[in-house]
Parts: sequence; C-alpha cells; structure tokens
Amino acid sequence: MRSTAPLAALAIALAGLDASRLLAQTASLTEVFHDDNFQLTGVSVSKSGRLFVNYPRWSDKYLNAVVEVMQDGSTKPYPDGEWNQWDSKPETAATHFVCVQSVVADGNSLWVVDPAAPLLATVVPNGPKLVQIDLATNKVVRVLSFGSDVIKPGSYLNDVRFDTNRHTAYMTDSGRGGIVVVDLRSGKAHRALDGISQVKVEPGVQIVINGKPVIGPDGKPPQFNSDGIALSPNGEYLYFQAVTARHLYRVKTALLRDQPAQAAGAVETVATTFPVDGLWMNNGGQLYLSDLQDNAVQRLDTNGKITLIAKDARLQWPDTFSQGPDGAMYITASHIHESPRYNRGLSTRKLPYQVFRFQP
Repeated sequence: MRSTAPLAALAIALAGLDASRLLAQTASLTEVFHDDNFQLTGVSVSKSGRLFVNYPRWSDKYLNAVVEVMQDGSTKPYPDGEWNQWDSKPETAATHFVCVQSVVADGNSLWVVDPAAPLLATVVPNGPKLVQIDLATNKVVRVLSFGSDVIKPGSYLNDVRFDTNRHTAYMTDSGRGGIVVVDLRSGKAHRALDGISQVKVEPGVQIVINGKPVIGPDGKPPQFNSDGIALSPNGEYLYFQAVTARHLYRVKTALLRDQPAQAAGAVETVATTFPVDGLWMNNGGQLYLSDLQDNAVQRLDTNGKITLIAKDARLQWPDTFSQGPDGAMYITASHIHESPRYNRGLSTRKLPYQVFRFQP
C-alpha cells in the first residue's frame, strides 16, 4: 500500500502557504501608543488628528481617566487634572470622572462616557453621565447626567455614537443590556430594547482566546451584554452586538427615538459573527468588527461578506475603534482576558496595553 505521508505533507505545506499569503494581504498594524502600567480601553482621534485615550477604573492600579497623547508619546490628563481626580465621594461624582469607559471625538467636541461603576461594582450615585468637552478651549461645556429612570441596577454604559443631524446620541448598556437614547438638545434620555434577547448574552457562547477559554470568577464565560455599537452613514440604522454572542443586529433609529416600545419587535439580524467588542461603520457602509478570538479585525461589507482585514498577536482583546481624518483606523488592545478577574485573581498580562493604526 502506497504511503500517503508525502501527500499529507504537501497539503500541510500548501495550507501554510495559503495562510502566509492571506496574512501578507492583510493590513499591518503600527503602534502609535502604549502604556506599560495602566489598562486602557477606548481611543478617539479628532478631525485635526489629536489622539485621546481613556482608562477605566477597574483596579487599584489607576491614575487618570482620560488623557491626550502628545506627539512625543507623553500624555496629559484631559481636560485637566481636576476632572481626573475624583475623591471617591458621591457628592463630587457629577463633576469628576468616576470610571470612564469610552471617548468619542465628534465634530468640535470630545464626548466622554462615564458609567460610574468603579471596579465593575455598584454605580456611584450622581456619577453616570455623558460629558462634552470643547476641543478648541479644552473646557467641559456640558454634563448630561442620568438618573434611575435610565441607569438601572447592574447598568454599565459602554460606548456611544452621535447623529448630529438629528441631535441624538445612542449608547449601549453592556451591564443590563439595552440602548440609551439621548436628545442632545434637551438633555433628556430614555431606554430602549430592554429585556429582549438580542441585547443579551447568547447562551452557549464561549470566548476562547489563544486556545484558552475565558472564564469569570463565577466559573462562567464573561456576561457582557450589548456592547459594540455603530451608526449607518445616513443615521437611519443603529447596529449593535453583545460581546458574548455570535449575532449582529440592527434597528431603525426612528423607532429608538420616537417609538421605543415598538423598536423591540423591529430588530433585524444582520449577520452571524463571533465574539466582538468594538464596532465601527465607515462612510461607505462597511462595518469593522474586533474579533476577540482571532486577535483580528474583520470587515462586514455591504454584500454581507466578512473579510479578514488585520491579524496580529499583539491584538490581545481588540477593543475600541476610531477613524482619523485621513481615513486611517485606530484600535486598542485592552487585554481584558488577562486581568485577574478571569485568571483566578492573578494577572497574566505579558504585553503593554496598546493603540494601533492601520490603513483599511
């Protein structure tokens, strides 16, 4: 009987060649910022090219909530040191950053999402807010605070997208699950999609990174509900996905704004995906997805095809996207799966927290 070993070896070699070609065709990542000490999650680039990064207060190893990254790689608290130095008192939570999850530069402003749940625990009274900072003056010009009608037990505001034409902001609640809709003219907010399965963790989904299942202190996969969010270029659809899930959804924004009770029955399934943290939609309607399990960035094109865009071992828990004025994409590596919470109380982080740039 003739041996099949040479054929098997050839098949393996060809497979490796195909993989090499595939990786050669994907975008390369350039590090634009790294932090050896503090865990970052969000990044945003203004229309003038200014780079901002935020740090959630998830552990005692913490310094600032929001910083601007200078051209020499140094950082400075933004908008100033006072906003970044909360004294742990509820009465000062409305005028300081308590636990910032994301930053988004939109037009002439930097917006800061503060879920105000330090150490991923109880929400601090008066703390949950959306803060608007004028990029010209570097001053806080508006604080939109949210009360118990918007912030429910277990809530954790996560990311935000803006429709300036309709004066509306949309935020995901990754703790409780749901969408928070904010009228930027009046400052009033309301919830939508509460209690529906599409904003919740999908049963049976396991996040596996570098061959290791990510398990929380309760022995279960992380329970991250609606997290990633993206807005269509015309502002008519909002896209969202839970992290611990394999399906991407969208819903008409008109329903979210004007008929939230009807929005739940109008949610559409867009694609079968994989565990995703960050979403970003460009002006052409292409949707970028951070692929946690493959240390990668994928893109969902308008024809429904998902294409690998970038893959890099340094993308440990690819988290948040931003797009610069020249069209370049930015993404953070937040190493969430290496934190003590998912490793029996011990940190397994081996690389710095990083921000990367790539050409889409």
